[in-house]
Amino acid sequence: MFRPMMLIPVFALLSACAGSPAHADDLWVTYEGTDGPGVGKHIVLISGDDEYRSEEALPQLGKILAERHGFTCTVLFAIDPETGHIQPDYQQNIPGLEHLEDADLVVMALRFRDLPDEQMAHIDAYLKRGGPVIGMRTSTHAFNIRSSNTYKRYTFNFGEGDWQGGFGRFVLGETWINHHGHHKVESTRGVIAEAAAAGVHPIVRGIEPGTIWGPSDVYGVRLPQPEGCEPLVLGAVLTGMGDDDAPVDNQKNAPMMPIAWTKPYQLEGGEAGTAFTTTMGAATDLVAEGTRRLIVNAAYWLLGMDVPEDGTDVALVGDYHPSQYGFGAAAEGKDGYIVGRVPSDYAME
Repeated sequence: MFRPMMLIPVFALLSACAGSPAHADDLWVTYEGTDGPGVGKHIVLISGDDEYRSEEALPQLGKILAERHGFTCTVLFAIDPETGHIQPDYQQNIPGLEHLEDADLVVMALRFRDLPDEQMAHIDAYLKRGGPVIGMRTSTHAFNIRSSNTYKRYTFNFGEGDWQGGFGRFVLGETWINHHGHHKVESTRGVIAEAAAAGVHPIVRGIEPGTIWGPSDVYGVRLPQPEGCEPLVLGAVLTGMGDDDAPVDNQKNAPMMPIAWTKPYQLEGGEAGTAFTTTMGAATDLVAEGTRRLIVNAAYWLLGMDVPEDGTDVALVGDYHPSQYGFGAAAEGKDGYIVGRVPSDYAME
């Protein structure tokens, strides 16, 4: 007799996770910007990857953008609708995507998401109005839509028309190809591309040599030409996992792959927009000051704001000790996501 009543909380949670503003504090986190050049602008940061701990990286990035620069930042997460917990390998639910309706910039760190139509519709509408995009790491293969045909073209290996290579290729400039560097063996050092350095592109301002580094490896990249893609940073494959390791002396660095670039995009019937993509972006990559500055500078540039001559302030906010990347839940002796966390765990300290 009591079973129907026991189901009511579950249905309420499922409804909230589908995007209802109810219980918002439990489904995403917002950092209010109060002082700085970004005041009045809203950045939405969307985490949802299985491996590189975007659920840890994007809250820290959002805190920097809010606390150091005044942007209001909303961070979204992959949420298990049955528990309300952050579960990065739950691919079918990212509550709060309706925040894109008033977003000035979106930052994505996604991998193989299979989101329902009602959530994908918010992403599609944002892109149709030409909203600026920052794509980090696995966002080159952000989507693998299997549950519906409505947004199938976003899938990383879509093979038809202008959308060959899906969202990654069409909007960001590349989809998934391969690990160019040896995964978890050869780390990455960023080298400013000659043309970007010569013209001192605003996105690379204030970035000292050697400060773009990460224990994630270089991805294989083949930027579409001629489509306005501008490589800004190249990735030196290193002999080991330390920031002071030497580059490998083989074909992997001859030539080096792009690891950061800009690209224009325009959906059919939509407004023109611009994307900045970096294949850096694991939570551990953000320990390096130059990696953080690359992304924050890009936010300024995409929003039409002047990047300071010595680059943006990217001092960490609070304690930041990111988990090493890995699939699945963390366990003794195994890297992975921390079980049981909720968005409010990432609230401003």
